[in-house]
Amino acid sequence: MGAQYHGAMSETVSFPSNGHSASGHLAVPSSGRGPGVIVIQEWWGLNPQIKRTTDMLASHGLVALAPDLYHGELAAHDEMDKAGHLMSSLPADRAARDMSGAVDFLASHPAVTGSGIGVIGFCMGGMLTFLLAANRGDKIKAAVPFYGFPQGDGSPDYSGLTAVVRGHMSAHDDYFPAEAAKALEAELAGMGADVSIELHEAGHGFMNEENPMGAYDEALAQRLWPEIIDFFTATLA
Repeated sequence: MGAQYHGAMSETVSFPSNGHSASGHLAVPSSGRGPGVIVIQEWWGLNPQIKRTTDMLASHGLVALAPDLYHGELAAHDEMDKAGHLMSSLPADRAARDMSGAVDFLASHPAVTGSGIGVIGFCMGGMLTFLLAANRGDKIKAAVPFYGFPQGDGSPDYSGLTAVVRGHMSAHDDYFPAEAAKALEAELAGMGADVSIELHEAGHGFMNEENPMGAYDEALAQRLWPEIIDFFTATLA
């Protein structure tokens, strides 16, 4: 184990994935205990920025695991075409299997406390956050998707959703329109889900401090991170 962020210890771990194996970046608080949260990558892959985000969450008392959905593949921030290719060619069944395996690994980890697992994701990871929460309602009890959600034929069966969902979307997003985000909020609320989706006056990618999309909003990120950590800590207690 090596220290990657003050107050957190991190390592690469492997875990079963429905007859296969997967890996991810696991970060544990210095206290050695805390609620468990899955961190789902953007379309760039499990890059240093996502690893730092995972470590940061651990430094605030969460046991965080970011599964490597691309199995080692990465796209640099100036390789948007490659990132798009990696995302579009990601086998949906493998991604679902790997995320589910990550949930089971984290739920059984001796450092994890509380009564359920959380999930947070960004862009592609925001979309996958909804899918994982819908598919693993037995374990996922808190979900924080950022600027991404399933649309059209990619929408899951939400009947199994049990998580409290606190989404954060861009009010000006060509990839994930604000109107569609609010329609999804209304749909899930109509099914009895505890869901809210907040629209922010910021562009797609506003939480990524490396600013690959030119939309990073430092003030907004600094306001939201404490709220997110408090939400996970309280909801997963």
